[in-house]
Amino acid sequence: MAGILDRVGIDVILIGDSLGNVVLGHESTIPVTLDDMVHHTRAVSRAVHRALVVADLPFMTYHLSIRDALVATGRLMQEGRAQAVKLEGGREVTEQIKMIVRAGVPVMAHIGLTPQSVHQLGGYRVQGREAEAAFKLLDDARAVQDAGAFAIVLECVPAPLAEMVTEELQIPTIGIGAGPYCDGQVLVVNDMLGLGGGFTPRFVKRYADLGAEAMRAVTAFKEEVETGRFPESEHSFTMSEDELEKLKKG
Repeated sequence: MAGILDRVGIDVILIGDSLGNVVLGHESTIPVTLDDMVHHTRAVSRAVHRALVVADLPFMTYHLSIRDALVATGRLMQEGRAQAVKLEGGREVTEQIKMIVRAGVPVMAHIGLTPQSVHQLGGYRVQGREAEAAFKLLDDARAVQDAGAFAIVLECVPAPLAEMVTEELQIPTIGIGAGPYCDGQVLVVNDMLGLGGGFTPRFVKRYADLGAEAMRAVTAFKEEVETGRFPESEHSFTMSEDELEKLKKG
C-alpha cells in the first residue's frame, strides 16, 4: 500500500495510530503500542522512496515526561525509519514539541478531535463549534506553531474555523473533516478504498469499494475449490512421463 501511495506522488504518508482501528481491530487508538507503531512504520519505510514518512507517537508515550517523548521518538526514527513524528494536543504538549525539535526531529502537530483523548472529549465529535472552544483551538494552533511544529493536522473542526487557522498560521494545515480551506488533506487509506467494515465518518469520500470486490473474489475462490474447478491444469506443475513411470514402479 505504501508503495502505491508513493508511486502516484502522495507527498506525505502518515502511519497513524488509527491502524489500531482499521488494521488491528481495536475500538479506538488507545490500545496501540509503540511496538505496533515501530513495526508498521518500518514496513512503510521500506517501500517509500519519495514521500515524507511521518509516524504517530501513540497514547501515553509522550505525556508523562519529555524523556519518554524523546525515547519514543528515537525508536520511531531509528527502528521505524520515520522522517518525522506526529503528536496530539495543543498548548499542553508544547514543551514536548520543543524538545523533540531541538533533538533534530520534525514534528507535526494535531488538534481538534484528538482520538487519543476520545473519552475526555465525550466521543468522536466535531470540535470548536462554540466560540469559546474555537478560541482555544486557535490558541492551541498558535502555540504548537511557536513551539516548532512544521505542520498541523486539523481534525473534525468547522470549515470556517479551519479557514481562520490556515490564514493565521505560517505553517501548513492538513485537514481531515475540516473543510476545503486547509493547505492539504488526509484520509485513512482503508476508509477511502472501502476496506473498512465498520462505521464510516461523514468526512470520508470513498474512492473505491475494494472491500466488496475482495468479498466477490474470495467467494468465487471458495465456490471453485468446493466444486473442484480450482486448481485446473494451468495452475498445476507436471513432471516428465519417464520420471512419473519410475515413481509408479517404486
